[in-house]
Amino acid sequence: MLVALAALVAVGGWLGYQAYGSLQIERQHGRFLDAGKEAAVKLTTISYTDADADVERILDSATGQFADDFRTRSQPFINMVKQVQSTTVGTVAQAGLESVDGDKARILVAVSVKATLGTGGEQPTHVWRMRIDVEKVGNQTKVSNVEFVA
Repeated sequence: MLVALAALVAVGGWLGYQAYGSLQIERQHGRFLDAGKEAAVKLTTISYTDADADVERILDSATGQFADDFRTRSQPFINMVKQVQSTTVGTVAQAGLESVDGDKARILVAVSVKATLGTGGEQPTHVWRMRIDVEKVGNQTKVSNVEFVA
């Protein structure tokens, strides 16, 4: 009887541990997916009236080579957005995890982007597909790469 009780406690403990581990993985995947969707919106929602702050938000959520490259290109981008008085608003249409490797993940995101130009008015809505790499940096999940896919 004592052996059966010990076995039951051991199995219960093991199942509890497995459930906890699965929950942690599910939460991490959710954080990665949320970070990818948020990055897609930040990258596609830029207003000429707030371009400096919009770019700073993107840089705050970026890391590594992507952050370095975006920082280098940010001022010419801001100047162009202000010059043409461009406002874009991105909305995530679909998103999913492509892969996860430890503290890194790759997210596929389809974003519907509506643009308005000061000189030409509202433009047709476009759908952009992006592959966004994210990674955990301290307590945050940051973007480490973005590529547009067909």
